[in-house]
Amino acid sequence: MKTAQMLKSEILRIDGRGYPNYRDLKGQWDFGSYVLSIDHVQSDPYASPSDVSIYIPKPGFPQHLYENKVCRIALQDQLLRMFGQALKSNGRAGGSKQTGSISCAKVTQEILERSACTINPENGSLIFRLNVGFPARGRTILGGKLIEILFHVLPELVCHNLIYENMTLAQKGTLQKAYELSIDQQAIRKALTDQHLAAFVADGSILPRASGASSLPMKDAIPFVSTKENEVFLDLPYAGKVRGLGIPQGITLIVGGGYHGKSTLLNALEMGVYDHIAKDGREFVITQADAAKIRSEDGRCVHTEDISSFIQSLPNAKSTTDFVSEDASGSTSQAANVMEALESGSRVLLIDEDTSATNFMIRDELMSEVVASSEEPIIPYIARIRELADKGVSTILVAGSSGAYFDQADQILQMKNYEPHNITAFAKEKANAFRNDKKSEYPPMKPPRARVVKKNPVLLGDKVKVKTNALDTISIAREPIDIRALEQLVDSQQTAAIGKMVLYAQRYLVDGQKTTEQLADELESLAHEKGLSFFGKGAMAMPRRQELLGALNRMRSQQFVQK
Repeated sequence: MKTAQMLKSEILRIDGRGYPNYRDLKGQWDFGSYVLSIDHVQSDPYASPSDVSIYIPKPGFPQHLYENKVCRIALQDQLLRMFGQALKSNGRAGGSKQTGSISCAKVTQEILERSACTINPENGSLIFRLNVGFPARGRTILGGKLIEILFHVLPELVCHNLIYENMTLAQKGTLQKAYELSIDQQAIRKALTDQHLAAFVADGSILPRASGASSLPMKDAIPFVSTKENEVFLDLPYAGKVRGLGIPQGITLIVGGGYHGKSTLLNALEMGVYDHIAKDGREFVITQADAAKIRSEDGRCVHTEDISSFIQSLPNAKSTTDFVSEDASGSTSQAANVMEALESGSRVLLIDEDTSATNFMIRDELMSEVVASSEEPIIPYIARIRELADKGVSTILVAGSSGAYFDQADQILQMKNYEPHNITAFAKEKANAFRNDKKSEYPPMKPPRARVVKKNPVLLGDKVKVKTNALDTISIAREPIDIRALEQLVDSQQTAAIGKMVLYAQRYLVDGQKTTEQLADELESLAHEKGLSFFGKGAMAMPRRQELLGALNRMRSQQFVQK
């Protein structure tokens, strides 16, 4: 392997030359305690910064810090946060157009597996990926400036932020606390299974966010306190005894006046599929990891989905057992979203009436008298919610304007000024006056049908590019995929990973026989075994299969066939 001194000689050789000569530096260079790899050199000073990675064979982290996958991800996440903070303190962090800047992947309040920092669980080695704006004056190489970055600034950052023995006691303490939090979060997730809970919200949690554009906790927000009826005590390995609200499996209704915290609680539960960092306020808000947010989505495409459990028939004899649409309505899109969530393995459905199609959710008695059931193709969700619960699929539903679900719910929580109150008995008593004991006239609900993914010629051409626009759009081969309704995505690095995983699947995994579930299994297995970087370059974060398949389902050129 080439040495660091050889790299310095190369930089001095090209100093003062045209910017394209920076490409001569690509390759691996031995710096003793680590290997510097210059993986991609930007084409000019105004292009995206160059890709650089650091391989440290022996960073020296205590083995317990990465003893399992969850702990390892927490350690990787914390190292990224510490390195990013060090860059800010150093004054080197800069935008993509700044030569001489150093940057690493940005992080969110959620703890995600990211390609930017990976630890090998077998031997503890570390790969850390970052970006460096190779310095220039105009388009002339400034070799001396690059030597300062690669031989002075970067070694100092690596030494004190990525090699354990050189860290301060405070840094080591931070890593230990991240480990302890991950152990406690694992314990809560195990308790959900053991105690048959769909979710848990610890007392003292801060659920409101700073703003609609910020995932930071709101200052001076009212801390969450469980109802007496729903209190659950958990004895966590490090946090000790924690009291909180346990939401049981089954049907839970969240009601209350406007602006009292119904949707805020539901949003916290949506994000509870991820672990959160300390002091986020939601670090002990934990939801079953497969929970899916369901909403209506006017205009989305639907591919070969059996929605007949909710939509019996359509005008012009259009099939609902093999439903296809380029412009689905509110009710048909929400029906498709439910069936796709079940197909992806979700056992908890999260629904807010504000983002639902009214005719999909309820059908009152008066309307049934005026419009005969034989003339109404929609089987409302209220007619299926108990059947779903009996089959092990829980629903957590926010309702502010209709009491139709009172009779169906197992638990009814009323939010008052961001505090929950269990009103199950009171609401059930009031609902008795409106109770309709008429038996369901609908046939039993069908299980989701497996669908086989077909080859997509659009994705098989040369030089197919993946681009993302925040959490709004993924573009593959210039075809935009609208992902705004996938509300549990939290990071654009997840969308980048989805695009590249879909492209890889089409090129190497799709064979005309594998179902969506089998493809998701294979992609998750590859990510686990080989890392996200296996799918391509750039910063990526691991998505859930619900959003991975959700994006695939929304790709208009993609075709499926029922198995």
